[in-house]
Amino acid sequence: MTKSLYERIGGHEGLSQLLHHFYADVRQHQVIGPIFNARIQDWPAHLAIIENFWARKTGGPSDYGGGMGKHLSLPLEPGHFNHWLGLWEFNCRKHLPGTEAEEMIALAHQIAGHLQRMVFGRI
Repeated sequence: MTKSLYERIGGHEGLSQLLHHFYADVRQHQVIGPIFNARIQDWPAHLAIIENFWARKTGGPSDYGGGMGKHLSLPLEPGHFNHWLGLWEFNCRKHLPGTEAEEMIALAHQIAGHLQRMVFGRI
């Protein structure tokens, strides 16, 4: 039986570690950090939600029921997605094995594309 991406990245522990490092970088980033820091007051709660989201996307256990509509009110520009993806790619390649890192990066690009279409219309 083939293991899910969630299992191959180390399940809850692996995902939690990746997201912890990634969002530590996001919070300090000069361009996208202020956007996140202005909106997120409770980082542990946010990380729990995001971990649930990524668990669902990678085939793990999840009760994530949210959507991406909260992003519509953010002051986002197309370039913000490049910064987010750059940090994601760096962290995936640093903290995950090669194949799994590339799968997580591909998933993030799909998610970013969907979110950009939601926020900006056709892109």
